[in-house]
Amino acid sequence: MGTNTEGRREGSLDAPTRHPLDWTSPDFYDEENLFSELERVFDICHGCRRCFNLCNSFPVLFDAIDESDTMELDGVPRAAYWDVVDHCYLCDMCYMSKCPYVPPHEWNVDFPHLMLRAKAVRFKQGKVRGRDRILASTDTVGKLAGIPVITQAVNATNRSKTGRKLLDKILGVHPDAIVPQYHSKTLRKRLGKGNGAPQSAEPAGPTAGKVALFATCYGNYNEPGIGEDLAAVLAHNDIPLTLARKEQCCGMPKLELGDLEAVRAARDANIPELVRLVDDGWDIVAPVPSCVLMFKQELPLMFPDDADVARVRDAIYDPFEYLMLRHKDGKLKTDFSESLGVIAYHVACHLRVQNIGMKTRDLLQLIPGTTVEPIERCSGHDGTYAVKKEYHEISMKICRPVISRVVRAEAAHYSSDCPMAGHQIENGLDADKPPVHPLTLLRMAYGL
Repeated sequence: MGTNTEGRREGSLDAPTRHPLDWTSPDFYDEENLFSELERVFDICHGCRRCFNLCNSFPVLFDAIDESDTMELDGVPRAAYWDVVDHCYLCDMCYMSKCPYVPPHEWNVDFPHLMLRAKAVRFKQGKVRGRDRILASTDTVGKLAGIPVITQAVNATNRSKTGRKLLDKILGVHPDAIVPQYHSKTLRKRLGKGNGAPQSAEPAGPTAGKVALFATCYGNYNEPGIGEDLAAVLAHNDIPLTLARKEQCCGMPKLELGDLEAVRAARDANIPELVRLVDDGWDIVAPVPSCVLMFKQELPLMFPDDADVARVRDAIYDPFEYLMLRHKDGKLKTDFSESLGVIAYHVACHLRVQNIGMKTRDLLQLIPGTTVEPIERCSGHDGTYAVKKEYHEISMKICRPVISRVVRAEAAHYSSDCPMAGHQIENGLDADKPPVHPLTLLRMAYGL
């Protein structure tokens, strides 16, 4: 292959590839080594600027360069580098959809992994706010807020203006950000041992026809109704459902914080149980895209030599990916009784990164009288970024194109596989109209 004046290989059709994260190496945490790589990559980004309309990391970087004395990276103080890191929420869309210099290109640019490395360095140095540690401790917060008396108090506080001002003052959570409700009757309590379907359905493609649910923190504590909808859909299709005997957070919030040892601990807690289920012939499904991505991509990149991590990676599915695999083999019921009209469908970033196609759209469009209008733009939420006082207004600016598309669609429903993204859109709409999760829509279409 030849090279052009920018050093980019001409005519390469190679797919992007991710290198394992060398996070156990001492060099990984060496700050001078880190800044050397930040300078290399930032200079490439400065010369390209294709990612200017993604997250706020790139405008922050480009503004810092343009406003410097030299109008080049050498005029930007190192303190500004950390501002770039703070605005990256590891959506991976720059890597997957924009950057022409990702591996196997010789320049080897992996912006999200570089930002993750910077976050890990700062975490190891103890330079992380207490607020951020709390927001990333989803299991701890969920268990505490799930105690019945505390649940009522937390939800009441979150609904009141006085409570939100207090939350802003104490934790730096923006008073206008939608924060999730908590439920004392969690999804795991509601489903008990499963959905009551027969012992096993027929295999279809790579699917065994019986599902073990990884409930996820959000699905368990905040919106258990989504998991109940999934259980009802599976039962309608005669697919038995069980729950992992125990689970804890998948580790994604800790990953985004840079706490990689906590991610290791999450792996150690979850993988043995999930492998046991795989050994017993169960397929694994999780209702939140970020959690599926954690097992499909992030853990395998952190632990490339862990055979059990690889086995879970190959056995876990997004719900609509799973159902469409069964439909391809003629094993999905299409006895829909309700049409859904027009659906404005936001395609979550952590679903797009999985490279499975728009399985949610494809399935919903099987429903007679239903049209799905996909919106492939980031909502700017990221679980914690959008609720933080210093980032909320920026997150809403990122979401504005999505909100505009929803308004223009004049749809009967708007929806996102990421429930938090759905509420981010809700936050920007003038109408008092909540999102409807795709699994809820599917259950409605079945008339269940």
